[in-house]
Amino acid sequence: MTTPLSTPAEAPAPTADALMRVTSLTKHFPVTRGVIFRHRVGLVRSVDDVSFDVIRGETLGIVGESGCGKTTTARMLTRLLEPTAGQIVFDGRDITHLRSGAMRPLRREIQMIFQDPYSSLNPRHTVGAIVGAPFRLQRVKTDKGVKRSVQELLELVGLNPEHYNRYPHEFSGGQRQRIGIARTLALRPKLIVADEPVSALDVSIQAQVINLLADLQSELGLTYVIIAHDLSVIRHVAGRVAVMYLGNLVELADRNDLYERPRHPYTVALLSAVPVPEPASRTTEGQRERKERVRLTGDVPSPLNPPPACRFHTRCWKAQEVCRTVPPPLEELAPGQYVACHFPENTPAA
Repeated sequence: MTTPLSTPAEAPAPTADALMRVTSLTKHFPVTRGVIFRHRVGLVRSVDDVSFDVIRGETLGIVGESGCGKTTTARMLTRLLEPTAGQIVFDGRDITHLRSGAMRPLRREIQMIFQDPYSSLNPRHTVGAIVGAPFRLQRVKTDKGVKRSVQELLELVGLNPEHYNRYPHEFSGGQRQRIGIARTLALRPKLIVADEPVSALDVSIQAQVINLLADLQSELGLTYVIIAHDLSVIRHVAGRVAVMYLGNLVELADRNDLYERPRHPYTVALLSAVPVPEPASRTTEGQRERKERVRLTGDVPSPLNPPPACRFHTRCWKAQEVCRTVPPPLEELAPGQYVACHFPENTPAA
């Protein structure tokens, strides 16, 4: 059995104005065999001992490779999945294991934007029925009536209010995502968790949706947790960035610190793969210096049997014996920059 990356005592220091506080969040999925007599033969360690705060009014980005646990974390934050262990405190209330009945009123304050705008909208319902569903489900009465409130929401996200009676198939992908955003905003939530909100859209439309989310945040005072694999998108929207690898949080830092001085080798490798407008970047002397690409060898280990200690050591060019035996604690190496690595990059001693 592998040792978790860190303990609650090693988690980032609590923030006074945290809207949501996540401590040692863990999700394991059992693997079973048999048709009649099913028995457990293993565990998929999707998320292991992840801790962070979401500050009121900020945008926290969570990035990593496919299968690192980003979406599972998002679904636990919104309580669409039950955590195996750990704690989620939202606005001072522990919601980790709330039953569906007790969680229902909090659905007004925690909403989610889903990745696929095609499968997240019911094709048999009109836009008015889709965006107005939260009012009916939560039995919220509006002063102007449901139809007028829905039309105002459509206008807020850049859609024509007269399209109230149209069906999802009559809209493009970007317009469908705007419909999903309008539905999310219906009850004026405090926290919105967006799971890859633009990855299914054309590149030409992605910037429009990202700019819409930024405008809505400044206008309505929203707090975002945005899950993405596109580091360019996260750099544009997030104030802080959390990097996950194989279910563990390996780095958490302010956006500028992380992109300019990444500390964890995995973060360095991720950023080196980000495409740039020119194949070379300008130096301070006006000359050009070719950007070095870090190529990781080997495949991502299986979450069924993750490597012991540091989970990245099987692909890391700096790995030594201590990386295979001692889990690196998540430590603050610079103000606000937390890293779980025995031999971090971009340090004075390096």
